[in-house]
Amino acid sequence: MTIIVMDNTILNVAIPSLIRDLHASNSQVQWIIDSYTLVFAGLLLTTGSLSDRFGRKGALQAGILLFMAGSVFSALATSASQLIVTRAFMGIGGALIMPSTLSILTDVFRDPKERGRAIAIWAGFSGIGVALGPITGGLLLQHFSWSSVFWVNVPIGVLALVAGGILLRTSRDPNQGKLDPLGSLLSMLGLGALLYGIIEVPVRGWSDSQVIAGFVVGIIAIASFIAWELRIDHPMLDMHFFRNPRFAAANTAVTLTFFAMFGSLFLMTQYWQFVHGYSPLQAGVRLVPYALAMMVVAPLSARIVERMGSKRVIVIGLFLVTFALLLLSLLHRDTPYLIAIIPYCLLSAGVGMTMPPATESVMGSLPREKAGVGSAVNDTTRQMGGALGVAFIGSVVSAVYGHRVDSIAHAFGLSGQALSDARSSLGGGLKTASNLGEQALSFSVAVKDAFVAGLSSGLRLASIVVVVAAAVVWRYLPARGRDHVEESVDTSTIELSSLVAGE
Repeated sequence: MTIIVMDNTILNVAIPSLIRDLHASNSQVQWIIDSYTLVFAGLLLTTGSLSDRFGRKGALQAGILLFMAGSVFSALATSASQLIVTRAFMGIGGALIMPSTLSILTDVFRDPKERGRAIAIWAGFSGIGVALGPITGGLLLQHFSWSSVFWVNVPIGVLALVAGGILLRTSRDPNQGKLDPLGSLLSMLGLGALLYGIIEVPVRGWSDSQVIAGFVVGIIAIASFIAWELRIDHPMLDMHFFRNPRFAAANTAVTLTFFAMFGSLFLMTQYWQFVHGYSPLQAGVRLVPYALAMMVVAPLSARIVERMGSKRVIVIGLFLVTFALLLLSLLHRDTPYLIAIIPYCLLSAGVGMTMPPATESVMGSLPREKAGVGSAVNDTTRQMGGALGVAFIGSVVSAVYGHRVDSIAHAFGLSGQALSDARSSLGGGLKTASNLGEQALSFSVAVKDAFVAGLSSGLRLASIVVVVAAAVVWRYLPARGRDHVEESVDTSTIELSSLVAGE
């Protein structure tokens, strides 16, 4: 999992180099990042189901090989258009890797206590990726070209292949049903179209025809997928799983937590680099405490769950996230780093406490032979929740920021294209400020304050969403969930006792 998280964070550092060396436009830069996400999220349910059928170890190895091949193709790309295509190819590998890792853990660690601890450590490794990505990317770009951020995936992939070949065993669903090609097609179309609409919202706006078309096609395809899965006797995803309150509530918690986390990360990245003026490497170094908090708290969460139960730990984690978001919403343009990083670390600790027990609840509520598709549902909710967070929270920030810029435009004599550029983003506002001569400093301070005002509104929206997640978990998640396998054993035992008693 570390290679996936690290790749996503390391690429952000290389964006200026891509713009300079490949002459990439803003739209192309966006799709260099989003083409991977689109393919990755669209394929998750299908690849998770296939890993259950044909073997999770094989799916993981195939995913690593495809991810490495895509990294090589990306490193050798000579244009932005080529890089968009090769990044999409990497998404195929990522979609095979992510469900396989979690489903393998579920199969290897069959005792609920051991599985909870293993998933907690698994979640903690995402903190390693968050920390290593920007730092590694910054160091590589100081000495090599942008292609180095892709070449670094090759030795990591080779190491993972060797270790996996030695340490992992093969597992698959022993009850093989028919393939569900129509279900796969509908899930890919629905998730892909829906995610396309979400991705385009910050750029085009909610009323754009392409955004609306993406949502309409996505909703129709997802509704058709659900209807089809309920109808056939060999569904790729058994929709009756969602009747289990443990499965449904935990997935809701995952979705809404990632909504808040991705949205806040999207804002805070701009806060560090544009408001405080840190370079990507400087920002990456300053994110180390954030990553360390997750790396420490996530593994510890399993021990706390053993004493307090999943429900209480998840709710405590969600309220930590809420409190951290409210504190972050109080930041100012000139808030010192040492003060700003404290609530940011608290946010990371809250996520680290929430995600492992929520993930374990998802996986523990399903039959073990369906671990691959269960992991895929978990990963899909993360991706969709995160994308929605960036879209909704980003829209709030853009609205507040644009209104503030409009209110000061007359004082600085801005109109036409200059005003449009300043309203587009904080980066555009700072670029406009550089052309204002003696008024440059005053305008840059004004647009930074405008962005911080939008950031505050966006973070408060995120905090409300997390409170909703906490309410859902408290209402519907069992205090201490029992495994699906255990429940089946208990039921069988009761039925056997009844037969013996002659009832």
